[in-house]
Amino acid sequence: MIKKRKFAVVTITALAVFGLVLSACGGNSDSGSKATNELEQIKAAGVIKVGTMGTYPPYTFLNEQKEVDGFDPDIAKEIAKRLGVKAEFTTQDFSGLIPSLQAKKFDIVISQVTITDERKAQIDFTDSYITNNVKIIVNTKNTDITKLEDFKGKTIGVGLGTNDETYLRTEVLPKVGNFEIKTYDDVITSLKDLDAGRIDATINNLYALKPIVDENGFQIKAVGEAIKSDMAGVALRKDNVELRDAMNKALADMKADGTYDTLFQKWFDETPAK
Repeated sequence: MIKKRKFAVVTITALAVFGLVLSACGGNSDSGSKATNELEQIKAAGVIKVGTMGTYPPYTFLNEQKEVDGFDPDIAKEIAKRLGVKAEFTTQDFSGLIPSLQAKKFDIVISQVTITDERKAQIDFTDSYITNNVKIIVNTKNTDITKLEDFKGKTIGVGLGTNDETYLRTEVLPKVGNFEIKTYDDVITSLKDLDAGRIDATINNLYALKPIVDENGFQIKAVGEAIKSDMAGVALRKDNVELRDAMNKALADMKADGTYDTLFQKWFDETPAK
């Protein structure tokens, strides 16, 4: 009889423990669901972690105090302010920004990430916050290249992992014939090679080139009409609707109250096209 009672006590105790475990699992499920709302996590932490290139003035660069500066960081800081948090920046090569975002090294990327269907399959975007016209850039001595068809047989430089690289490989190469594509981790090195004649051309937008050319005295020029227009958005991981919607509201409010125009004028010396 004693043994049976002991067995009963052990059984009841085990069931109670099992019940607590199930209850705990259920509790974790609820908190896990809540934890997927990254907007609430960011607000609780008081910081939004931002990935950016840091070598692409005037969009994103390190100033004389070695602080992250530029149009994109200013946009990020303003978004953070409107979310009630501070922006904390991490810089790295552009080609690693999206993989690092997916690995949760930061919450968002703001580094002239062009919105494309290919990228939208991996990550999410806010509404566009800038549109850039891309042109062909050559050495001032070059008279052979004025249009995409002139790329045939030439060496063309482009940023590694950028939308421009994808554009050259998937659209321009099949259209105009064989040419060599040389990739770079930063814009300055590609322009140095263009200035020295080590590549024949590159493609980029004039906003990005002007401060670099002015500082370094590169002998380069834009030719022909714009070959395409790119829209950049703030990149974030998928399934974070609350964070995306909050950032979209911040961007819309910035444009409505004139803050966006002020930042645009600060960095590009003109008002944005309406």
